[in-house]
Amino acid sequence: MKAAEIKKGNVVEYNNSVYQVRDIERSAAQGRSGNVTFRFIMYSVPGGSKFDLSLRADDELKEVELSRREATFSYKDGDAFVFMDNEDYTRYMLDANVVGDDAGYITDGLSGCFIQIIEDLPVAVQLPPNVVLEVVDTPPELKGGTATKRPKPAKLNTGIEIQVPEYISNGEKIYVSTLTGDFNGRA
Repeated sequence: MKAAEIKKGNVVEYNNSVYQVRDIERSAAQGRSGNVTFRFIMYSVPGGSKFDLSLRADDELKEVELSRREATFSYKDGDAFVFMDNEDYTRYMLDANVVGDDAGYITDGLSGCFIQIIEDLPVAVQLPPNVVLEVVDTPPELKGGTATKRPKPAKLNTGIEIQVPEYISNGEKIYVSTLTGDFNGRA
């Protein structure tokens, strides 16, 4: 398929390796040449190492056949994350290095996950866009401070730390974007 037709989430083959496209930046060339360049931010599947690739609109990339199965996080087995297929209860194990930074968003019973499978092997997990996490440690709100809404650090129940508004306190459940890692409101 042509570079101009590739979308986020597509899985492509390049130099005998398989990558998932996470982000695409489009830039039009200056002058009259009319060449549009696409910069693909991709991660290797499996493995998750980052790779940047710039292509012109007409350059070809081979799309890889991949199936997606909806699954729910079940438990951790050593370093591996075990997900269970929502339909046929197949278990999919993904190593911690495959899950990568997404581990900070995974909680017991997290549903709405999609396991990506190439040739019967689970190679990646796609998390729901938002997850509910609990604030376990954040400084108290400063009373009588200025009217500005200063963000403050908060440690969450999965071990990750994000910035939250001042009014959030320990024990609160909040929505966190799995795409940006940002606070997305109270749950």
